[in-house]
Order: sequence, then C-alpha cells, then structure tokens
Amino acid sequence: MNNPASEMPPFRQAAYLPPVPRTEELGSEAFRAIDRMREAIAGQLSAGLSPAAFALALIDWSIHLASAPGKRLELIDKANRKAVRLLCHLAAAAVDPDAPPCIEALPGDYRFSDARWKKPPFSIWAQAFLLQQQWWHNVTNEVPGVTPHHEDVLSFAARQVLDVFSPSNMPLTNPEVLERTMRSGGMNFLDGWRNWVEDAGRLAAGQPPVGTEDFVVGRGVAATPGTVIYRNHLIELIQYAPATEGVAAEPVLLVPAWIMKYYILDLSPHNSLVRHLVEKGHTVFCISWRNPTAADRDLTMDDYRRLGVMAALDAVNAVVPGRKVHAAGYCLGGTLLAIAAADMAHRGDDRLASLTLLAAQTDFTEPGELALFIDHSQVHVLESMMWNRGYLSADQMAGAFQLLRSNDLVWSRIVHEHMMGERTPMIDLMAWNADSTRMPYRMHAEYLKRLYLGNELAAGRFMVEGRPAAIQNIRVPMFVVGTERDHVAPWRSVYKIHYLSNTDLTFVLTSGGHNAGIVSEPGRPRRRYRIAVRAADGLCVGADEWAETAEARPGSWWEAWTGWLAAHSAPERVDAPAMGARRKGYTPLADAPGAYVLQR
Repeated sequence: MNNPASEMPPFRQAAYLPPVPRTEELGSEAFRAIDRMREAIAGQLSAGLSPAAFALALIDWSIHLASAPGKRLELIDKANRKAVRLLCHLAAAAVDPDAPPCIEALPGDYRFSDARWKKPPFSIWAQAFLLQQQWWHNVTNEVPGVTPHHEDVLSFAARQVLDVFSPSNMPLTNPEVLERTMRSGGMNFLDGWRNWVEDAGRLAAGQPPVGTEDFVVGRGVAATPGTVIYRNHLIELIQYAPATEGVAAEPVLLVPAWIMKYYILDLSPHNSLVRHLVEKGHTVFCISWRNPTAADRDLTMDDYRRLGVMAALDAVNAVVPGRKVHAAGYCLGGTLLAIAAADMAHRGDDRLASLTLLAAQTDFTEPGELALFIDHSQVHVLESMMWNRGYLSADQMAGAFQLLRSNDLVWSRIVHEHMMGERTPMIDLMAWNADSTRMPYRMHAEYLKRLYLGNELAAGRFMVEGRPAAIQNIRVPMFVVGTERDHVAPWRSVYKIHYLSNTDLTFVLTSGGHNAGIVSEPGRPRRRYRIAVRAADGLCVGADEWAETAEARPGSWWEAWTGWLAAHSAPERVDAPAMGARRKGYTPLADAPGAYVLQR
C-alpha cells in the first residue's frame, strides 16, 4: 500500500483490460492515427490553437455581417459618432488640458490609470485607442445570426490584435516610459535588455522566472509541519501536525486541483489555509498529486477519483476511525470531489460530514473565457497533441491562461520589465503559479469532452462504475465559494450548484480572482465577501438576486468557513490522532511536503 511509485503494481489489473480489438478496428485506429499526427504537428506550429476554429468563427461572422446591411449602417453611424466625440475632446483639451475624458477604460483595465495619461497628447492617444477598442467590440458583437461562441472567439481575437498596438505598449507614446527614459538617461532600456536576455535564457533552458528561487518548497512555502502517511501511483497524502492541545473530532481532507501544485493551499506561513485550519484546531490532511509523464497517458478521471479522493478518504478513516470527514476541494479538485461525493451518496457511503467547494464548477454551460479554447475543433487539436506526447504540457496551459489576461500577464510585464527596466517583485503566489504541472492524455481529453462539451455532470449523465453521479443525491451540508473576478470558474457558473443540489447550502462570493480570492487570509486589507444560506427546503433564487440580498461582510471568508465547520462538527474537542496508522498500513514515509510536489 505504501510502496514507492516505482514499486507499485500496474494500476490497471488484468481483469479489467479491454478485449483485444478486431482487425478492422485496428485498421480504423491506424487511419485515425494519421489524422492525429497531422493535427499534432499543426498544433505545434499554431501554439496549440485550432486554425480551423478561428476560420469557422471568421467565416460565420463575415457571412452574417455581409448579409446584414442594417448592422453595417449602424457601425458606420457608431464610427461617425466616436469620431465626433474624439474631435470634441481634442477641442476641449486645446482649451483646458484637464478636460474630462470622452470615454473611460473598462473595469480592470489599468493601462491608462496613471495621472500622466490625463494630459495631452497622451490623453488623446489613450482616448482614440479606447474608442477604437469600443468600436471593434461593436463590430464583432451582435451581428445577427452569428453563433455566440464564434462571436466570443472573434471578439477575443480582435482584442488581442488591438492590444498589440495599444499606446501603452509603445515606448514613444507611453508617458511613464518616456519619463523614466529622461530621468535615467536611457539606462532603463539597457536594464530592460538585460532583463529580456535573462528571461529568454531561462525560458530556453526551461528554468522558472527570476525570483522564484526565493520561495523554496518546504522552506519558504509548503512549510507547515506534517508527514506523508500514504503514497500510491497518483498521490501522496500529507497529515499535518497538530498545533493545539485538543482538536476537532472530525478531520478535514483537502483535495487541490491536479492542474497545479497543492501548496496553493499552503503558501507562506502568513497566508497558508492549511496552517490556518491547523491553528484553529483541525486535523488536516491534504492530497499532493503526482506530476504525470508520458507513461501515465492512460490514466482516466476514474483513476483520479479512485486513487485520489477515495484512497485518501480510506487513509483518513484509518487514522481517525469512527469519525466523518469534512471534505474540501479546490478548482478541478472540487469538481472531482463533487463527483466522488455524488457516487458515495448513491452507494450509501456516509463517511462525509460536509462538502466544501472552492471556485469549483459542477455545471459547465457558462465556463467563462476559458470556453474560448474549448470547442470540438480546439479539443481535437489538444487531444491530438496530448495523444502524441502523452500529456498536456505545462507551458501550453500557462500560455492559454496568459492570453486570457494578456494585459496583466504579458503586456504589463513587457512594459515594466523590458521598457522601464523594473523587475516586478516576486511573491509566493507568483512563484507557485510558475511551478506548473502536466495532465495525462486520456484524463484531460475525457474531462474536456464529458464536462465542458457534454456537461454530463449537471445533466445527470456522468457515470461512475455504471451509476449516475447525481449532485441531487448529496445530502451533507455544502459550503461553496465563488470569486468575483474569476476567469477560470466564473462565480455565476459556480453558483449554479444551487440548481443541482437539494441540501443545506452556504454560498460565499469573495473579492479577488480564481487564486487570490481563495488565498484570502485574515488581516489582509480591502478584503470583503458576501454570504447567504439556503436551507434544504428553501427557495432557489437567481445569481444576481442572490448578490443583491446576500449579507456583505468585511474581511476574510476563512473565518466564516472555520465557524461553519465548527457548527457542523461535534462540540467536544478530542486528543490529536497519531501521525499515520501503522497497524493499518499507513506508516509515515517522509516529512511534508513529500516527493511528488518536487517533481518537474
């Protein structure tokens, strides 16, 4: 049970091997392999994006725009109106340099927030760009007959092209860069060149970004004391040392996403959710996922459920026998945990005391901007590349997320580090984000097809060992967290669990994004959240109505969660359990953070 991965027996037993394919099936697979190889090669040249998906969007938009004279007349009218607005601003700025702008940047766009952008000629360039950006949004949206997904793809592509030519990205039209150049005598460009050379060298060598060396796993981050008590081919399970004399009777099991290293939940001591739980008197267990290689290409979602969630739950029950478990999952880990909990409910397995989902979707009809990279054509490209490699590479996933937030993650960095010569200070969250992982071919293809494209979980068609994993069957109380600026799991999508479940449900909407909203330690300034409870027999309201009526609170949602855990736990404190359960085969193997988190 506790053998190292190299000594583990194959996770596919002979009794479960598929039947030998017939000759004609092998021939069909050979033909499909030709298509996959071609697609994999093309995907390398297109950075993993599907040219066919963009071409379909462009054709759809072009045909419908060409056949919509009213829309074209509307665009001409809007262009004239925007030109007049810009001319009026020019006239006003000629008289009063502090004239108010004729258009404001979109929320979250801070490219022109510096006061120097408010003065001519920089204000004029910024206003012209924002008007142009708004007009192209009009061009690519609300064209009669265009498929909504194609509309989103084309609008996103137009925005990416426009951003290349933003005046904030040009050294001669950016007042901040010009001022730095005059003050430094041009040395900022020399410093920026050095930064670029260093960055390019690290990228070519496969090394992490500058500054990550200050956050060593096991010392600066992932440093909460604990022990690896179980290891199989897919996970290490960490049990954390108690920090209080007595502990809550029910342990907490954390299930992070396998797309990331687990220590997003155990960053620096001051913002570690694991440490916060331990200091509140909880016995905490956390899964650390293996970083898969090409040899793991045939791992499936059910392997992740069995060898991950269920194996960890068995270990927790062995260490803390006779007690139910508070299970919490983050991102994809939350989705997997919801699947496991639904299957457990169907089988009558009542080992869970509660279920907590952090920025985790169970309904994928509105997955946000990530859906731009998920349609049948795009999934075909990804599947072919994964079939060729055996996994989805970490750099490809990082590239997709950078495109979604290109202003913050790409252009802003180029301006500050390569034009102004200023290094952005590395923080623990950024260092963790650079420590990415891979995903095995079969599991990720299954995940995209069954959940994103098929939405099988919400539809009640997601089968686990021949049984439907229906969220409606879960009867334990739920605590669900969404984040306001989440581009991976938009909070309205996370909120849809209200429409799928019939149990007591506490929903929290916290400030921040997908990562920073979850890493929201007490004492952090400007943090806030909204919270409301829906009883099992309560009415279900829409997301916007919920947001208007939910109680607003300042501070960290962590405090609300630990209070909720206490309310759903036995009132008495008990002695902390031993580290592991030697008699049952769960022997301490190594100190936390273990070996899997260090895999590259």
